Amino acid sequence: MVIALCQGVGPATSAPSVTGSKQVTDRLSIIYVYSPSMNRVIPNQVLRPAGNAAGAPTFYLLNGKGGGTEGDSWVNYTNYESFFAGKRVNVVSPLGGKYSWYADWRGPDLVTGINKWQTYLTRELPAALAPELKSNGSNAIAGLSMSGGPALDLAGQAPDVYRAVASYSGCPAISSPLGTAAVSATVASGGANPLAMYGPPGDPAWAQHDATLHPNRLRGKAIYISAATGLPRAAPGPAAVPLFFGPAQVEVITRQCTDQMAAGLRAAGVGHTYTVFPRGAHTWGSFEQQMRDSWRVIGPAIGA
Repeated sequence: MVIALCQGVGPATSAPSVTGSKQVTDRLSIIYVYSPSMNRVIPNQVLRPAGNAAGAPTFYLLNGKGGGTEGDSWVNYTNYESFFAGKRVNVVSPLGGKYSWYADWRGPDLVTGINKWQTYLTRELPAALAPELKSNGSNAIAGLSMSGGPALDLAGQAPDVYRAVASYSGCPAISSPLGTAAVSATVASGGANPLAMYGPPGDPAWAQHDATLHPNRLRGKAIYISAATGLPRAAPGPAAVPLFFGPAQVEVITRQCTDQMAAGLRAAGVGHTYTVFPRGAHTWGSFEQQMRDSWRVIGPAIGA
């Protein structure tokens, strides 16, 4: 049951706020948060700990390039609810941001509208949800595929918000030729204009948001990065919608991007965990495997 305003334009305020909620199961709900920067209400899937326990940390688990609005989500394509059963943590997945790279765009896009996702995920959503969830302020963020690189960038850009971060088959090296091509193809695959995000390739903004070039922003945080080889698994699970290649080829690209992230962290002496899975393509089965493995790093870091 929706208990307050849940969609459309939110209240006339400069502060982010919870506008309503809808219970889906005993632990899963949708909480609607007004974003002043985008002037709209964003639905967020929230998986609560058993008994809705107060004082739990929060794990912001981003969806892929469809933003969870096209059916491709942690809720629909994985068994994450059973994995987090018994764990003392709130798991939050915004429904929105498709083809946006979860960035603050320079201007509105004809297809995706106003995109201020860095602002939403670092300033607005955590501030609005903390009192609603009665959380303890200990946060982590993780992303898969399109959202993997942005998760690393967001954690570095907002050092006081996230104390742990993970990227599953992401591409953080966005200013490299391969990375820029991957970002542009991802954004354009949804009909959006990648030039409206960080400008043309080579613009300094691309390097500013390339996490491989700024490893020291992540110093002191718990870091988990992962990818697979592209070789098929026995039970691959649903595939992420491919760009111009199949899931195996896309995973090879994300492996190269993640290799660059690991190299940057090693060169800077920043502690991290890098796991390469011997089998797995760009599929939800692989993403879930990586998420489950990352919990040995993420969970202890946030006290879950």
